[in-house]
Amino acid sequence: MNDVPRPAAPAPRWILASLSLSTLMPSLDTSIANAALPTLAQGLGATFAQAQWIVLAYLLAITAAIVGAGRLGDLLGRRRVLAAGIGLFTLASLACGLAPTLAVLVLARALQGLGAAAMLALTVALVGETLPKDRTGRAMGLLGTMSAIGTTLGPSVGGLLMGGVGWRAIFLVNVPLGLANLWLVHRWLPRPPGRTAAPPRFDIAGTTLLAATLAAYAFALTSHGPGLLAAAAAGAVLFVLVERRSAAPLVRLAMLRDPALAASLATSALVATVIMTTLVVGPFYLARAMRLPPAIVGVVLSAGPLVSALTGAPAGRLVDRVGAVRVTVGGLLAMLAGAAALAALPARAGIAGYVGAVATMTAGYASFQAANNTALMSRVDAAQRGLVSGMLSLSRNLGLITGTAAMGAVFAAMAGPGASDPGAVSTGLHATFGVGALLIALALAIATRGQAWARRRAAGTASA
Repeated sequence: MNDVPRPAAPAPRWILASLSLSTLMPSLDTSIANAALPTLAQGLGATFAQAQWIVLAYLLAITAAIVGAGRLGDLLGRRRVLAAGIGLFTLASLACGLAPTLAVLVLARALQGLGAAAMLALTVALVGETLPKDRTGRAMGLLGTMSAIGTTLGPSVGGLLMGGVGWRAIFLVNVPLGLANLWLVHRWLPRPPGRTAAPPRFDIAGTTLLAATLAAYAFALTSHGPGLLAAAAAGAVLFVLVERRSAAPLVRLAMLRDPALAASLATSALVATVIMTTLVVGPFYLARAMRLPPAIVGVVLSAGPLVSALTGAPAGRLVDRVGAVRVTVGGLLAMLAGAAALAALPARAGIAGYVGAVATMTAGYASFQAANNTALMSRVDAAQRGLVSGMLSLSRNLGLITGTAAMGAVFAAMAGPGASDPGAVSTGLHATFGVGALLIALALAIATRGQAWARRRAAGTASA
């Protein structure tokens, strides 16, 4: 009897290599252009305000498209949509590097953001689809590490490339990375089984409306436009009405009545809001209250992302050993301790006190991310993983935007106009992280309630 040999299962390390690179590339480009903005403005004959669109166009495209990209992956195949996103990101990076004008560069950055949305939305979903359950936690931790490394290295890598080769190199560096990643996806990511039925229709109306609503919200917070905020609120109401009547809705609103899912999304947004505060308020405190030179400020600011990068993988392994619930609570408690320390930080604590508090907070954040992502992906239905992964990424992105605007506004209100007096800046720091500690306490209460509901549901299912 002739047995046909089965193809060898893809090696988990190569699957992780592809998913890690798919996380690293868009994270790197979130911050790589920041250091080059003055040079880009000069080289393209633009004002600094105009040059800021090079960063803003990328972030807005991700925010607007990430939920739709996740849902598209559920319908058409996550491997296929991920590969398309990598291809678009790579081609758009080439267009950025060759852009002759600011308008072309901004358009190419928006296209780059659309590709990044697919990459960010589907990497988390593909962990549950392609890797064994006992490796899910460490995989989530590794993805968190790669995200932190990308965001941390962005400014320094951008500065090195810009100084040595020129500003176009900060975008062209993605081309070989993208080609390598496409090969990894083609070679190692397992192909899904063939479909036996046509996929459901894609909700174009709902996707367009949600994208416009999210863009209006992001614009409102970054430009302080009350009219745009009202438009975002009206868009949200209209989106709910459209989804209720849609035969194939982008988001099944009943999903959001799941307390465990709602708790995961809410806590993700809250902790991202607070963690962003370290990057918004921190530079002012270090430079104006502690009077550190710019070079030292940069080194101190990198401590938080560095700790997050070093904590992600060990936190993921801990999730696999002791469970997501304990690590979620432990991570939030560490964040609460770090925020409370910054709220009460005495001047005599110096750099060591500041770094210690921020390191505690960011280690807790990395642990929370690994545990929360693992718990959510283990509970969600396989057919909805892309959508839920996109919603999870969206909640984090909205938290980052809200942290920049709302927590920045708290600091500005407490520190006074210009935030120049050392005493006033210290007061602003204490007040802002006092609010941050309250937000983390709220996140802890929400997470605990959501976990209790999930346990009751699991017990009810088992008894049935």
